[in-house]
Amino acid sequence: MSPRLTVATAARVLRQLRHDPRTLALLLVVPCVLMGLLAWVYEGTPLFDRIGAPLLGVFPFLVMFLITSIATLRERKSGTLERLLALPLAKADFVGGYALAFGLVATVQALVAATFAIYVLGLDVAGEAWLLVVVAVVDCLLGTALGLFLSAFAATEFQAVQFLPAFVLPQFLLCGLLMPRDALPDVLRWTSDVLPLSYAVDAMTSITADPNAAGDVGWDMVIVLVFVVALIGAGAATLRRRTP
Repeated sequence: MSPRLTVATAARVLRQLRHDPRTLALLLVVPCVLMGLLAWVYEGTPLFDRIGAPLLGVFPFLVMFLITSIATLRERKSGTLERLLALPLAKADFVGGYALAFGLVATVQALVAATFAIYVLGLDVAGEAWLLVVVAVVDCLLGTALGLFLSAFAATEFQAVQFLPAFVLPQFLLCGLLMPRDALPDVLRWTSDVLPLSYAVDAMTSITADPNAAGDVGWDMVIVLVFVVALIGAGAATLRRRTP
């Protein structure tokens, strides 16, 4: 893996995104719109403050998963990936470049969404606001890494979208957002313990309720980052040059 080639790949992806206003709108505007809709639905109730922060991590996670999986698949279907890998570019450089590019976009996305939620929608959190942004960025990276990994198993954009209910929706149902994980049946609780989104939601929930949650949040983020690194490594190992 070459750092120079990884950075060059990331720069190419960012240039493509700059010329794609619809994707940029999906990345930066949609999470804010969803948070605004949520605040409107729960206007006048304490529910927005309770679930707003966890969803601030879940919404960008979903968006980054979709964008990354479809964008990577298009690179493969168009033959771009095959041409790139004919150069002295390793699969790890390609996947690492995508992860770096979308990681930078994720940072901007998290800043925009968190700022909008806190200062425009009035989201009240007990912990530090900057921790909320950090967790949101890590959640976006998780969505990016999962999208990079699963895109290798899709032959069409429709198949990539089908992975959403298969691999993302179960995590949403078991992450503790709808029901505390301790209250789940044993089998479901054990399953939730090995799903990365559970730890991301745990971190967001801790920030919402505890002003001294930095220690617990740190451990949750370490676990999520381990998943991110593992998924990126698996994505590089399973990446195919083209779609049959």
